[in-house]
Amino acid sequence: MVKEYGMCVLEDAKEGIKIQLMSIIGEIEGHESAGGQTKTTKYEHMLPLLATMEANEEVQGILFVINTVGGDVSCGLALAEMIAGLSKPTVALVVGDSHSIGVPLSVAADHTIITPTATVIIHPVRMSGMVLGAPQTYEYFKLIQDRITGFIAKHSAVSEQTLQQWMITPGVLSRDLGTILVGKEAVQKGLFQEVGGITQALDKLKQMIRERM
Repeated sequence: MVKEYGMCVLEDAKEGIKIQLMSIIGEIEGHESAGGQTKTTKYEHMLPLLATMEANEEVQGILFVINTVGGDVSCGLALAEMIAGLSKPTVALVVGDSHSIGVPLSVAADHTIITPTATVIIHPVRMSGMVLGAPQTYEYFKLIQDRITGFIAKHSAVSEQTLQQWMITPGVLSRDLGTILVGKEAVQKGLFQEVGGITQALDKLKQMIRERM
């Protein structure tokens, strides 16, 4: 389990607290498999693992360590909704990158922390393959984008309007580079709650667990 899925149990013997660590790294792999040389977090593995953690009475809290370049939009949102729906205390720690669909995943936890050098990239939805230049296509893109901005706004202190401004200048389809935020700036803008590292993440999660005891 540890080797395959980047999971382990962090146990504080003194306080009797058990924390499940789950890593979300590389590309969020969805309905299609990524190349053999690509580091991925597999959607079909994560969903049952999250359900198992929710049902496991021994696990008192979950720490998500995140370093992802993004990936499948619908599957990433599904994982984010699963994380947000957990009843146990959760903390997300962004240690490297949280790009694209990684942003909803990062803000889905109860408390969010980003390291000083970690980066966040917020950009408009991008599609691969054939794209039809028709009004329906752009409406579909907008629908997906609204789902993403709506989720982020609900789980952070950033409004949907601000998120849309970060993504793209309205009406200029070629300007899709989006916005890059680094560490402290992402906290100042309201996307995350705290700048810190693994010590702060564990301390915060233990505090949340104690408050529920």
